[in-house]
Amino acid sequence: MPAANDIRRGQVIKFNGEPHLVMETQHRTPGNLRAFVQVKMRNLRYGKALDQRFASTESIEVLPTDRRTLEFSYADRGTYAFMDPESFEQIELSEETLGDVKNYLAPNGKVDVLFVDGVALSVDLPSSVTLKVTESADGIKGDTASNVQKPATLETGLIVQVPLFIKEGELIKVSTIDGSYMGRA
Repeated sequence: MPAANDIRRGQVIKFNGEPHLVMETQHRTPGNLRAFVQVKMRNLRYGKALDQRFASTESIEVLPTDRRTLEFSYADRGTYAFMDPESFEQIELSEETLGDVKNYLAPNGKVDVLFVDGVALSVDLPSSVTLKVTESADGIKGDTASNVQKPATLETGLIVQVPLFIKEGELIKVSTIDGSYMGRA
């Protein structure tokens, strides 16, 4: 097993019996004390982030990982199906595993899925996605004060604030980071 000094950003480690994604590491040697590694990590099963301090020589179990680009197929009763475009293998993930990611999944959209020991644990989205507006109120003529916005419901059920000129049926780009409108597609 590697020492805490050897863990890097992007690796998945086993901590308290759960897989954790390493988001940030810092090696510190304060004054006359022993060196330690400060790790910021996120639990892949529950999504909770935490900071942990490891002795620099402490051994840590690094789990084997695999990232694959999959295509979103469909959603059915809280289960989301993804297909591998090369092998046509289908993988299903629960609504709890996806979390807020489900609001940005459009049919045939590509996502990166992280597999740990052959089990899909997290989904990474691109920085923006193109979604169709399914419901939006009409803008009021003359209501053109600076940057006036209205709510629009997208095909995934997500509600986004958009400019008045956006109408039902249009495709728009939405940021997956904060859920904001970025422009027409």
